[in-house]
Amino acid sequence: MSPEGSRVLFPRVALGLDRKRIRAFHRRLCGELAGGSTFTCLLSNDKELRRLNLMFLGHDYPTDVLSFPSGEAANLGDVAISIEQAELQAEEFGHSLEEEISILMLHGVLHLMGMDHEKDRGRMARKETAWRKKLGLPAGLIARARRSQ
Repeated sequence: MSPEGSRVLFPRVALGLDRKRIRAFHRRLCGELAGGSTFTCLLSNDKELRRLNLMFLGHDYPTDVLSFPSGEAANLGDVAISIEQAELQAEEFGHSLEEEISILMLHGVLHLMGMDHEKDRGRMARKETAWRKKLGLPAGLIARARRSQ
């Protein structure tokens, strides 16, 4: 069972996902990475991520992951993930959809914890790499972005 105020929300379009595995990963992030703090993760589609991206950041395009920090210690905030983007990226990088969702969720939670890879001189990248290794995940978003530059 998820801690109070912490959950993963699945849309109906998320058929075929190993929901148990994703929920277990979510609980692990809450317990180990977030030190018992909670967060909500919405798994949705490109249309919803585009809407959220436009509404909150002024960018009119879908994206893979968005983070909405709460500013509270007990509940870090919300992470939204596009299943459609995750599917494309999982195929591109040769791993499972659940692994890609886990990579995106990890990245989002680090943002909820106040990290910003665009401004922190590699602090978030180092933390993401260490947690990816600890959690047995393939290359994360920051590492992939650096390779493509």
